[in-house]
Amino acid sequence: MKSNGRSAGELLAIDSIVTPRIRRSLVGPTPIQSRLVEAAARCAQEQEDQSILYQHSVFCQTTLPYRDPGDDVRVWERSNGRAHLKVLAGEAMHPREGRFVELGLPFGPKSRMILMHINQRALLAQSPVIEIEDSLTQFVGKVLKLDLKGRNIKAVKDQLARLAAASIRLGVVRDGQAITVNSNIVSAFDLWFPKDERQRVLWPSTVSLSLDYFQSLMSQAVPVDEAHIAALSHSSLALDIYSWLAQRLHRIPTERPQTISWISLHAQFGQGYNPDRLDKFRQKFRVALKEVLMVYRAARVEDDEAKPARRKIQNGRVLWREEVAKGLKLYNSAPPVRKLLK
Repeated sequence: MKSNGRSAGELLAIDSIVTPRIRRSLVGPTPIQSRLVEAAARCAQEQEDQSILYQHSVFCQTTLPYRDPGDDVRVWERSNGRAHLKVLAGEAMHPREGRFVELGLPFGPKSRMILMHINQRALLAQSPVIEIEDSLTQFVGKVLKLDLKGRNIKAVKDQLARLAAASIRLGVVRDGQAITVNSNIVSAFDLWFPKDERQRVLWPSTVSLSLDYFQSLMSQAVPVDEAHIAALSHSSLALDIYSWLAQRLHRIPTERPQTISWISLHAQFGQGYNPDRLDKFRQKFRVALKEVLMVYRAARVEDDEAKPARRKIQNGRVLWREEVAKGLKLYNSAPPVRKLLK
């Protein structure tokens, strides 16, 4: 006897009865989902329990590369409104060959998080000269959740070296005048190579921030929650959105919410996305924003999605009209971290 085209007693393939939703429930949350849920749960705790990292306001408004732009790319530029960021890849002296070797541009989530860590150590020490090696080891294990003996540690060391060697230029148009600031994040650093040439990685153990950068950091540091940063450590875009909202939301007038168009959001965050396909960028951005809002619970952000298509009769023909989504509406919100260094 057959039923629905199958013989009696015939076994069913598991994929034919287990839907994607059921499969996800059986497998459980992914590591990224678990981190986000745990960080969201932390929001119920007192602010005194927070560990604080710091990002410079410049890097809250402009961004480093999301991915490796390649060894041949030596300059990176981003603009946001009246601010312009230019990062120049640097060089470091090779201890045995006695010559300068080129380092690439810093990129990805690790470069952003390492910079936050460097900022934190400098502000805690109230000094531009900081010991980085021991604290970074703890940071890698606690926040990045990486095995200190794993291969990912090489990527951390590489990003730290790239940051140490890089220099930045910031151009600002203010009151009709163009102001250009040239500054290395790090003015001096100690690098060494492991003996195993197959695993040769530049590793700064001590760094000295440039005085210009340090003084600017003292007045323009944006505090962020270390647990939030750890939860978002998988995504450069999510880290950039979080830093941007942390710097901006509490400065918005209470009575005047601000609307940011998708075109502006693309200009700030859409590196690598074709501006003619904003729908693809919106899709990616919304995923990252949802993750950010899971941990930054105080953020009041409204996504102005497109309204459903409307049916219209014109000259006897049925037409469907769909309004374009405007962007995000930002409301005055409490920052993710309220307490500052004493």
